[in-house]
Amino acid sequence: MGMFFKQRNSSDKENVFGQVKKQAKVITFLNQKGGVGKTTLSFNTAHALKNVGHKVLCIDMDPQSNLSLLFNIDSTNSEAPHIFQLLINSVKELKTLHTESNWLDVVIKGDIDIIPAGQELSGFELSVAGINSPRPLVLKRFLEKSKILESYDYIIIDSPPTLGLLVVNILCAAEGLMVPFRPDEFSKKGLSHLHEVLLDIEDMGVAAAPSVLAHIPNLVDARRKQEGSDLKSIVKDLKEDLKTVPVVEPFYNRASLVKSHAAKKSVYDYNSKDFKNLQIQFNQLVNIIEEWRV
Repeated sequence: MGMFFKQRNSSDKENVFGQVKKQAKVITFLNQKGGVGKTTLSFNTAHALKNVGHKVLCIDMDPQSNLSLLFNIDSTNSEAPHIFQLLINSVKELKTLHTESNWLDVVIKGDIDIIPAGQELSGFELSVAGINSPRPLVLKRFLEKSKILESYDYIIIDSPPTLGLLVVNILCAAEGLMVPFRPDEFSKKGLSHLHEVLLDIEDMGVAAAPSVLAHIPNLVDARRKQEGSDLKSIVKDLKEDLKTVPVVEPFYNRASLVKSHAAKKSVYDYNSKDFKNLQIQFNQLVNIIEEWRV
Protein backbone atom coordinates (compact mmCIF):
# COMPACT_ATOMS: atom_id res chain seq x y z
CA MET A 1 0.00 0.00 0.00
CA GLY A 2 2.72 2.46 1.00
CA MET A 3 0.28 5.29 1.77
CA PHE A 4 0.28 8.26 4.11
CA PHE A 5 -2.82 10.11 5.19
CA LYS A 6 -3.07 13.63 6.56
CA GLN A 7 -4.61 14.23 9.96
CA ARG A 8 -7.50 16.64 9.76
CA ASN A 9 -7.60 19.82 11.77
CA SER A 10 -10.18 20.01 14.54
CA SER A 11 -13.71 20.79 13.39
CA ASP A 12 -14.40 22.79 16.55
CA LYS A 13 -15.18 26.41 15.67
CA GLU A 14 -15.02 29.72 17.47
CA ASN A 15 -18.23 31.70 17.95
CA VAL A 16 -18.50 35.49 17.76
CA PHE A 17 -17.23 35.79 21.34
CA GLY A 18 -14.07 33.83 20.60
CA GLN A 19 -15.26 30.81 22.56
CA VAL A 20 -14.62 27.37 21.12
CA LYS A 21 -17.86 25.58 20.30
CA LYS A 22 -17.60 21.81 20.19
CA GLN A 23 -18.83 20.11 17.06
CA ALA A 24 -19.52 16.45 16.52
CA LYS A 25 -16.75 14.29 15.16
CA VAL A 26 -17.99 12.23 12.22
CA ILE A 27 -16.75 8.64 12.08
CA THR A 28 -17.56 5.92 9.58
CA PHE A 29 -17.04 2.17 9.53
CA LEU A 30 -16.29 1.29 5.95
CA ASN A 31 -15.02 -1.46 3.71
CA GLN A 32 -16.00 -2.02 0.10
CA LYS A 33 -16.30 -5.75 0.80
CA GLY A 34 -19.56 -6.93 2.32
CA GLY A 35 -19.81 -9.39 5.17
CA VAL A 36 -17.09 -7.85 7.33
CA GLY A 37 -19.44 -6.92 10.19
CA LYS A 38 -19.23 -3.14 9.87
CA THR A 39 -22.87 -2.63 10.90
CA THR A 40 -22.45 -4.62 14.13
CA LEU A 41 -19.24 -2.72 14.89
CA SER A 42 -20.94 0.63 14.21
CA PHE A 43 -23.88 -0.27 16.45
CA ASN A 44 -21.80 -1.43 19.40
CA THR A 45 -19.24 1.37 19.13
CA ALA A 46 -22.09 3.89 19.24
CA HIS A 47 -23.30 2.23 22.45
CA ALA A 48 -19.77 2.20 23.85
CA LEU A 49 -19.48 5.96 23.26
CA LYS A 50 -22.88 6.50 24.84
CA ASN A 51 -21.86 4.45 27.88
CA VAL A 52 -19.01 6.83 28.66
CA GLY A 53 -21.29 9.85 28.51
CA HIS A 54 -21.21 11.01 24.89
CA LYS A 55 -24.26 12.11 22.91
CA VAL A 56 -24.30 9.98 19.77
CA LEU A 57 -26.16 10.04 16.48
CA CYS A 58 -26.08 7.16 14.02
CA ILE A 59 -26.74 7.74 10.32
CA ASP A 60 -27.57 4.74 8.18
CA MET A 61 -26.24 5.34 4.66
CA ASP A 62 -26.71 1.76 3.42
CA PRO A 63 -29.79 1.14 1.22
CA GLN A 64 -30.02 -2.31 2.84
CA SER A 65 -30.85 -0.48 6.12
CA ASN A 66 -29.25 -3.07 8.39
CA LEU A 67 -28.28 -0.51 11.03
CA SER A 68 -31.84 0.83 11.02
CA LEU A 69 -33.09 -2.72 11.59
CA LEU A 70 -30.84 -3.07 14.64
CA PHE A 71 -32.66 -0.03 16.03
CA ASN A 72 -35.99 -1.78 15.33
CA ILE A 73 -36.90 0.58 12.51
CA ASP A 74 -39.04 -0.75 9.68
CA SER A 75 -37.20 0.40 6.57
CA THR A 76 -39.91 -1.02 4.29
CA ASN A 77 -42.31 1.77 5.27
CA SER A 78 -42.14 3.86 2.10
CA GLU A 79 -43.97 6.80 3.72
CA ALA A 80 -41.47 7.25 6.56
CA PRO A 81 -38.82 9.89 5.72
CA HIS A 82 -35.15 8.95 5.97
CA ILE A 83 -31.68 10.17 5.05
CA PHE A 84 -32.36 10.15 1.30
CA GLN A 85 -35.00 12.90 1.58
CA LEU A 86 -32.68 14.99 3.76
CA LEU A 87 -29.87 14.75 1.22
CA ILE A 88 -32.15 15.68 -1.68
CA ASN A 89 -33.65 18.57 0.32
CA SER A 90 -30.16 19.96 0.91
CA VAL A 91 -29.50 20.45 -2.83
CA LYS A 92 -31.09 23.66 -4.15
CA GLU A 93 -30.95 22.44 -7.76
CA LEU A 94 -33.29 19.56 -6.83
CA LYS A 95 -36.03 21.85 -5.53
CA THR A 96 -38.73 20.05 -7.51
CA LEU A 97 -37.95 16.90 -5.50
CA HIS A 98 -37.93 18.58 -2.09
CA THR A 99 -40.24 17.47 0.72
CA GLU A 100 -41.29 19.19 3.94
CA SER A 101 -38.96 17.05 6.06
CA ASN A 102 -36.05 18.47 8.01
CA TRP A 103 -33.63 16.45 10.12
CA LEU A 104 -35.57 17.02 13.34
CA ASP A 105 -38.57 15.38 11.68
CA VAL A 106 -36.56 12.40 10.50
CA VAL A 107 -34.27 11.63 13.45
CA ILE A 108 -35.57 8.94 15.79
CA LYS A 109 -34.75 9.77 19.38
CA GLY A 110 -33.49 7.28 21.95
CA ASP A 111 -30.47 6.57 24.13
CA ILE A 112 -28.73 6.85 20.77
CA ASP A 113 -30.45 8.87 18.06
CA ILE A 114 -30.59 7.56 14.51
CA ILE A 115 -31.42 8.86 11.06
CA PRO A 116 -32.56 5.72 9.23
CA ALA A 117 -32.00 4.61 5.66
CA GLY A 118 -34.36 3.34 3.00
CA GLN A 119 -34.24 1.62 -0.36
CA GLU A 120 -34.46 4.99 -2.17
CA LEU A 121 -30.81 5.55 -1.24
CA SER A 122 -29.88 3.13 -4.03
CA GLY A 123 -31.06 5.82 -6.46
CA PHE A 124 -28.95 8.58 -4.93
CA GLU A 125 -26.34 8.60 -7.67
CA LEU A 126 -28.95 8.91 -10.42
CA SER A 127 -30.87 11.59 -8.50
CA VAL A 128 -27.86 13.92 -8.26
CA ALA A 129 -26.35 13.08 -11.65
CA GLY A 130 -27.35 16.39 -13.26
CA ILE A 131 -26.49 18.89 -10.52
CA ASN A 132 -23.74 21.47 -10.93
CA SER A 133 -22.69 21.60 -7.28
CA PRO A 134 -20.05 19.04 -6.23
CA ARG A 135 -21.75 15.66 -6.01
CA PRO A 136 -19.19 14.21 -3.53
CA LEU A 137 -20.08 16.93 -1.00
CA VAL A 138 -23.86 16.51 -0.68
CA LEU A 139 -23.67 14.71 2.69
CA LYS A 140 -20.92 16.95 4.05
CA ARG A 141 -22.82 20.14 3.20
CA PHE A 142 -26.05 18.73 4.62
CA LEU A 143 -24.34 18.04 7.94
CA GLU A 144 -22.76 21.49 8.02
CA LYS A 145 -25.91 23.43 7.08
CA SER A 146 -28.40 21.51 9.22
CA LYS A 147 -26.80 22.27 12.62
CA ILE A 148 -26.57 18.54 13.35
CA LEU A 149 -22.87 18.87 14.15
CA GLU A 150 -23.69 21.23 17.01
CA SER A 151 -26.15 18.78 18.56
CA TYR A 152 -23.92 15.73 19.17
CA ASP A 153 -20.49 14.66 20.35
CA TYR A 154 -20.11 11.90 17.77
CA ILE A 155 -21.87 10.92 14.56
CA ILE A 156 -21.40 7.29 13.47
CA ILE A 157 -22.12 6.54 9.81
CA ASP A 158 -22.74 3.02 8.57
CA SER A 159 -21.87 2.65 4.90
CA PRO A 160 -22.79 0.38 1.99
CA PRO A 161 -20.33 -2.29 0.79
CA THR A 162 -19.43 -0.47 -2.43
CA LEU A 163 -17.10 2.26 -3.65
CA GLY A 164 -19.76 4.32 -5.45
CA LEU A 165 -20.90 7.92 -4.97
CA LEU A 166 -22.59 7.21 -1.63
CA VAL A 167 -19.30 6.00 -0.18
CA VAL A 168 -17.37 8.92 -1.67
CA ASN A 169 -19.89 11.25 0.03
CA ILE A 170 -19.33 9.45 3.32
CA LEU A 171 -15.55 9.68 3.02
CA CYS A 172 -15.74 13.39 2.21
CA ALA A 173 -18.00 14.02 5.22
CA ALA A 174 -16.21 11.83 7.76
CA GLU A 175 -13.18 12.87 9.77
CA GLY A 176 -12.35 9.45 11.21
CA LEU A 177 -12.40 6.07 9.47
CA MET A 178 -12.57 2.64 11.09
CA VAL A 179 -11.77 -0.18 8.67
CA PRO A 180 -13.13 -3.64 9.54
CA PHE A 181 -11.86 -6.56 7.50
CA ARG A 182 -11.99 -10.33 7.34
CA PRO A 183 -8.69 -12.23 7.28
CA ASP A 184 -8.79 -13.42 3.68
CA GLU A 185 -7.32 -12.54 0.29
CA PHE A 186 -10.48 -10.72 -0.85
CA SER A 187 -10.34 -8.39 2.15
CA LYS A 188 -6.67 -7.71 1.47
CA LYS A 189 -7.54 -6.50 -2.03
CA GLY A 190 -10.46 -4.50 -0.66
CA LEU A 191 -8.19 -2.71 1.81
CA SER A 192 -5.83 -1.75 -0.98
CA HIS A 193 -8.69 -0.37 -3.11
CA LEU A 194 -10.06 1.61 -0.17
CA HIS A 195 -6.73 3.31 0.47
CA GLU A 196 -6.50 4.17 -3.21
CA VAL A 197 -9.90 5.87 -2.98
CA LEU A 198 -8.67 7.90 0.00
CA LEU A 199 -5.77 9.13 -2.09
CA ASP A 200 -8.16 9.95 -4.94
CA ILE A 201 -10.24 12.11 -2.56
CA GLU A 202 -7.13 14.02 -1.53
CA ASP A 203 -6.25 14.50 -5.21
CA MET A 204 -9.77 15.82 -6.01
CA GLY A 205 -9.13 18.71 -3.62
CA VAL A 206 -12.79 19.13 -2.65
CA ALA A 207 -12.39 17.69 0.86
CA ALA A 208 -9.76 16.17 3.10
CA ALA A 209 -9.74 12.39 3.31
CA PRO A 210 -10.63 11.07 6.77
CA SER A 211 -7.93 9.96 9.18
CA VAL A 212 -7.68 6.18 9.36
CA LEU A 213 -8.12 5.50 13.09
CA ALA A 214 -7.84 1.72 13.17
CA HIS A 215 -8.00 -1.48 11.19
CA ILE A 216 -10.26 -4.03 12.84
CA PRO A 217 -9.88 -7.77 12.12
CA ASN A 218 -13.45 -8.99 12.54
CA LEU A 219 -15.42 -12.25 12.51
CA VAL A 220 -12.17 -14.18 12.82
CA ASP A 221 -12.62 -17.95 13.09
CA ALA A 222 -9.96 -19.16 15.52
CA ARG A 223 -10.54 -22.78 14.44
CA ARG A 224 -9.33 -22.23 10.88
CA LYS A 225 -5.54 -22.28 10.52
CA GLN A 226 -5.71 -20.57 7.11
CA GLU A 227 -7.49 -17.56 8.61
CA GLY A 228 -4.78 -17.28 11.25
CA SER A 229 -2.11 -17.33 8.55
CA ASP A 230 -3.93 -14.79 6.37
CA LEU A 231 -4.50 -12.52 9.36
CA LYS A 232 -0.80 -12.48 10.24
CA SER A 233 0.07 -11.62 6.62
CA ILE A 234 -2.45 -8.76 6.39
CA VAL A 235 -1.47 -7.33 9.78
CA LYS A 236 2.22 -7.46 8.82
CA ASP A 237 1.55 -5.52 5.60
CA LEU A 238 -0.63 -2.95 7.37
CA LYS A 239 1.94 -2.31 10.08
CA GLU A 240 4.71 -1.89 7.52
CA ASP A 241 2.73 0.52 5.33
CA LEU A 242 0.70 2.40 7.97
CA LYS A 243 2.94 2.49 11.01
CA THR A 244 0.87 5.12 12.84
CA VAL A 245 -2.47 3.35 12.39
CA PRO A 246 -3.20 0.62 14.95
CA VAL A 247 -4.45 -2.83 14.03
CA VAL A 248 -6.59 -3.74 17.02
CA GLU A 249 -6.99 -7.16 18.60
CA PRO A 250 -9.18 -9.44 16.47
CA PHE A 251 -12.90 -9.68 17.11
CA TYR A 252 -13.55 -13.40 17.01
CA ASN A 253 -16.72 -14.90 15.61
CA ARG A 254 -18.21 -15.54 19.05
CA ALA A 255 -21.69 -16.90 19.68
CA SER A 256 -22.28 -14.06 22.14
CA LEU A 257 -21.88 -11.43 19.41
CA VAL A 258 -24.24 -13.38 17.14
CA LYS A 259 -26.72 -13.62 20.02
CA SER A 260 -26.74 -9.88 20.72
CA HIS A 261 -27.05 -9.05 17.02
CA ALA A 262 -30.01 -11.41 16.58
CA ALA A 263 -31.71 -9.87 19.62
CA LYS A 264 -31.00 -6.33 18.32
CA LYS A 265 -29.14 -5.52 21.51
CA SER A 266 -25.67 -4.15 22.15
CA VAL A 267 -23.05 -6.16 24.00
CA TYR A 268 -23.55 -3.72 26.89
CA ASP A 269 -27.08 -5.01 27.45
CA TYR A 270 -25.65 -8.23 28.91
CA ASN A 271 -23.98 -8.78 32.27
CA SER A 272 -22.67 -12.31 31.75
CA LYS A 273 -18.95 -13.01 31.51
CA ASP A 274 -19.45 -14.16 27.90
CA PHE A 275 -19.80 -10.49 26.93
CA LYS A 276 -17.06 -9.05 29.15
CA ASN A 277 -14.24 -9.44 26.61
CA LEU A 278 -16.39 -7.90 23.87
CA GLN A 279 -17.17 -4.92 26.10
CA ILE A 280 -13.46 -4.48 26.78
CA GLN A 281 -12.70 -4.57 23.06
CA PHE A 282 -15.32 -1.94 22.22
CA ASN A 283 -14.05 0.20 25.09
CA GLN A 284 -10.63 0.03 23.44
CA LEU A 285 -12.15 1.39 20.21
CA VAL A 286 -13.60 4.26 22.25
CA ASN A 287 -10.13 4.95 23.67
CA ILE A 288 -8.72 5.19 20.15
CA ILE A 289 -11.50 7.57 19.13
CA GLU A 290 -11.17 9.79 22.20
CA GLU A 291 -7.37 9.97 21.97
CA TRP A 292 -7.68 10.97 18.30
CA ARG A 293 -10.17 13.71 19.13
CA VAL A 294 -7.86 15.47 21.60
